[in-house]
Amino acid sequence: MGFEELLEQVGGFGPFQLRNVALLALPRILLPMHFLLPNFLAAVPAHHCALPGAPANLSHQDTWLAAYLPREPDGTFSSCLQFTHPQALPNMTLWGEGQNPGESQSEPSTVPCPHGWEYDHSEFSSTTATEWDLVCEQRGLNRAISTFFFAGVLVGAVIFGYLSDRFGRRRLLLVAYVSSLVMGLTSAASVNYIMFIVTRTLTGAALAGLTIIVLPLGGVTLLALVGYLIRDWRWLLMAVTLPCVPGILSLWWVPESARWLLTQGRVKEAQRYLLRCARLNGRPVGEDSLGLEALRKVAAAERVVRKPSYLDLFRTPRIRYISLCCMVVWFGVNVSYYGQSLDLLGLGLNLYQTQLLFGAVELPSKLVVYLSVRHAGRRPTQAAMLLGAALSLGCRLLLTSEMVYWSTVLAVLGKGFSEGAFTTAYLFTSEMYPTVLRQTGLGLTALVGRLGGSLAPLVTLLDGIWLPLPKLVYAGIALIASCTALLLPETRRAQLPETIQDVERKSAPSSLQQEQVPMKQDHD
Repeated sequence: MGFEELLEQVGGFGPFQLRNVALLALPRILLPMHFLLPNFLAAVPAHHCALPGAPANLSHQDTWLAAYLPREPDGTFSSCLQFTHPQALPNMTLWGEGQNPGESQSEPSTVPCPHGWEYDHSEFSSTTATEWDLVCEQRGLNRAISTFFFAGVLVGAVIFGYLSDRFGRRRLLLVAYVSSLVMGLTSAASVNYIMFIVTRTLTGAALAGLTIIVLPLGGVTLLALVGYLIRDWRWLLMAVTLPCVPGILSLWWVPESARWLLTQGRVKEAQRYLLRCARLNGRPVGEDSLGLEALRKVAAAERVVRKPSYLDLFRTPRIRYISLCCMVVWFGVNVSYYGQSLDLLGLGLNLYQTQLLFGAVELPSKLVVYLSVRHAGRRPTQAAMLLGAALSLGCRLLLTSEMVYWSTVLAVLGKGFSEGAFTTAYLFTSEMYPTVLRQTGLGLTALVGRLGGSLAPLVTLLDGIWLPLPKLVYAGIALIASCTALLLPETRRAQLPETIQDVERKSAPSSLQQEQVPMKQDHD
């Protein structure tokens, strides 16, 4: 008797498993809130050079600023420069610099802000940008906050994946919750930028422990509401961290994996949990049916199965081909998704309205994907969603600054397409790999995807070279990923492969047909 037959004997997916899913539902909200938190945490409000000589009772502020600040091509005041000497304007007396109208220059020189910046606090009372002046020459450090966080998630996923196999998922889930709580609160108490990025990276690593249990889902719309109610970045960070407390308490009722207990030789504990599972599922069985001897045989069979490694994904030509294509697709999916999700500026709406729209579009996007993968297939759905994201980004490059409405429409559509691509990627990828490599394949592609997610925020810095360049890069990567998806095999109505041989027997691309296909069955 195998472990799957053992599960059927105690009721399969019944009330016991449903209760555990409900108890583990909290991370589904917690994870997306942390992933998209930089939209509020590191928001950059309107700012300009601080002018310490400005009179307190100034009634014509724009006139005063025009004397001290140069204008951008769009007519707005510069955020990063000020005139070396104030410029004389009609009917205006200059204060604070000892300058008179005769000293104004025909081509005035400018300097970076010598006295820091003044910020518009109407939308945010405090962010990391205003706390440590992460603007202008330092704006790259502000964008790097997301990169450090996703780098922590990438490393943490590898560490927690290894440790959960060694020490059990329940124990590591508790470690992940406690670490997320401690690191999250420590981040909120950071006294400087270095302390903040270190603790934020460790928070990402701790939250990665939750991703080995559940997939991020939902929470995006809720983040807009929380961000609207809490305008200070420290309190906002604490608000999205404190839900770890009920998560910790919920683990009191969540048992350890029976399969893991059997592989560790802890047969009596596994028997106790399985009997409890059967009782709650309404399938009471006696200890004779789940005897220790029978469970020891199942445990022995589970230990015999060789655990696959990432190298197994590249040993045979067909699976190697699938792995390389999936890595490109997942990289493109993540770059497209986070590139659009973390860039909410210039859409004619405030940050909270944009986040609310981006969250609201996810539900219809998932519904469209559900219908599409059933009727059109996995491959065309994956390619179409990535192509839609690329076209949405590309079309925005053709719009003028006055066409804000259409830019917002295209941004929301692009977010919907990128969400659909993300949803399809999990299903499509899992169906291409054989059972013996399915989790390993998903792990590798998700790892590459997290790399794309960590690089996406840094792409926005390319606007210093050319303003449309970030969107062009996002669109180009999504387009490449869309074309790559078309190279993958369709899995709709196909029998899921069980062994490596099942995959290799299928027709390979012409470039691979000349290779010798190993016929050894690696999992027996």
